[in-house]
Amino acid sequence: MKQFQNYLQNFNKRKLLLAFADVFIIVAASLFANFILSAFATPISGRRVLECMVVSAFFCVASMTFCGLYSKMWRYFNFRDYLFCLVGACSGFLLAYSMLYLITQQFFPIFTILHVAISILGILLFRFMFKSAFITLASTSKSAAKNGKRTMIIGAGTTCDLMMTEIKRAKLLKEKNASARYDPVCVIDDDPSKIGKQFEGGVTVVGTSEDIPRFVKEFEVEQIIFAIPSCPEEKKRHILDICQNTKVNVKVIPFIGNLIFSENKPIIGQLRDIRIEDLLGREPISFDNKDIKAFISDKVCMVTGGGGSIGSELVRQIVKFGPKQIIIVDIYENNAYEIQQELVMEYGSKLNLVTLIASVRDYHRMNQIYLKYKPQIVFHAAAHKHVPLMEVSPMEAIKNNVIGTFNVATLAEYHGVEKFVMISTDKAVNPTNVMGASKRCCEMVIQYLSQQEDTRTEFVTTRFGNVLGSNGSVIPLFKKQIERGGPVTVTHPEIIRYFMTIPEAVNLVMEAAAIAHGGEIFVLDMGQPVKIVTLAENLIRMYGKVPNEDIDIVFTGLRPGEKIKEELLMMEEGLKSTQNKLIFIGQQIQIDEQSFVADLEMLKNSAAKDNEAEAVAALHRIVPTFTTPEEFNRKELHEAQV
Repeated sequence: MKQFQNYLQNFNKRKLLLAFADVFIIVAASLFANFILSAFATPISGRRVLECMVVSAFFCVASMTFCGLYSKMWRYFNFRDYLFCLVGACSGFLLAYSMLYLITQQFFPIFTILHVAISILGILLFRFMFKSAFITLASTSKSAAKNGKRTMIIGAGTTCDLMMTEIKRAKLLKEKNASARYDPVCVIDDDPSKIGKQFEGGVTVVGTSEDIPRFVKEFEVEQIIFAIPSCPEEKKRHILDICQNTKVNVKVIPFIGNLIFSENKPIIGQLRDIRIEDLLGREPISFDNKDIKAFISDKVCMVTGGGGSIGSELVRQIVKFGPKQIIIVDIYENNAYEIQQELVMEYGSKLNLVTLIASVRDYHRMNQIYLKYKPQIVFHAAAHKHVPLMEVSPMEAIKNNVIGTFNVATLAEYHGVEKFVMISTDKAVNPTNVMGASKRCCEMVIQYLSQQEDTRTEFVTTRFGNVLGSNGSVIPLFKKQIERGGPVTVTHPEIIRYFMTIPEAVNLVMEAAAIAHGGEIFVLDMGQPVKIVTLAENLIRMYGKVPNEDIDIVFTGLRPGEKIKEELLMMEEGLKSTQNKLIFIGQQIQIDEQSFVADLEMLKNSAAKDNEAEAVAALHRIVPTFTTPEEFNRKELHEAQV
């Protein structure tokens, strides 16, 4: 009984209007059918016409209600819905005339055919006219009274349900919050069993993700909400790629672990614009914060290059785990000052923070810092990383990267630092440029020191690919170019790179430090590499523009020292798994101490004399995999063609 009462309450005025309209059409159709019949043959009696009216109207309305046709928003009626309407009406008439025949034992075939045909035609025409009239009225009044943007929701799960409830509540209470800015018109879901399912206000699941472009046009969608927070990343990227091609603004629900389910924090309010990292094609890397907290808590931590994009994020994350003291070391005072002020504003006097301007090249200055502050953990992020600039100024890469790393690492060992973590790059693998070769040399310095029998310091290297949003990365450059109207410059159509986010990179560094025992090179499984031209196209679409129509993409040619593709592992390195399924350890390579020390000494002397040719030659001897970009790229392009 209670369910029936609820049903009656839900059967609102709009549904009653449609039902009464259908009853009127069926009644009028019976009279008109009998009128036509009287012109050519003997009409049926008024009593029989009345019986046909009542019984047909009852069974047709019941059948169409059962088919869910009165719950439809007729302004969004499509071909599939007209088909359902036809089936519902035919089923109702079949039941009605079957019932009449059983009761009266009479059947009037010509009248029945005319009645059914006229009724169904009238019912379908009414809906078509209803939809046309509504669209005309809506378009006329749209500018005067906008009721939120027409919204397509992707995902017919619990999150969609919650959003629909929030939107309905906001509109009923006439609230002017985020929920009131959305007008859901259709839902998309890849589960075929959900197609036809209806939500609040009669919004229906109309199709799968492959149908998105068609329904965006059909429903005149103005924005799309991706409402599958637990969607696998590969599938998410595929769906977002389809959405990007519609030129409609896309917003996404955050990853389900970041959602807050609370009355004070509605789901709609947590929507965000699509970000380029949403298109990476892999799941976010998760880390064990318990290990990191136990490792960092109550320790003196020093970060070289602490003002840079990676270094500053390291500092932010370290602070969360309660260090005894944190020391920022950077040569560039502006960056150091920015992160210092950020932390002071957030933590005030609760944080024991020291910010020092110093160069890792200056051995004596770094020694003073070690003596005074006695760091227990050192994160070495200071380095020159820009490939083409270092090709022009190779001595700077050697001095800052190799000599700087040698200084801070040997001082760490001398002063008994517990752990020393160096941040490396995928460009160190089979390098084709001075920057990459210098970072490979740094890795070898760390491995050499870790192999010393009397060392008290655990040395570890972390190696990863390009970091989205970091200083000098391709994304900020692309954004500036798009905002200026283009063109977007890509060096080569086949160039590919591995990508990760800054938080992922920093968490990798910290977890590696927590689980390291010395000598390891930690490598992140970064999924499939991404074509830079694809990245550029996606970013252009995120700005609501069309690649090579609104914004041109221009290929400028490979830059000095640039590789077609990067690698994360050298041929001689094997992989060993860790407790995190996406973090691996590269096998430690034994360093020939005698030849390495001699070559390193020659490199240092050449750098001190600014003898570029001699220094680069020494770097080639230390890093035997250091080759020319032309040779590497020619080989890669040939293999790709084969």
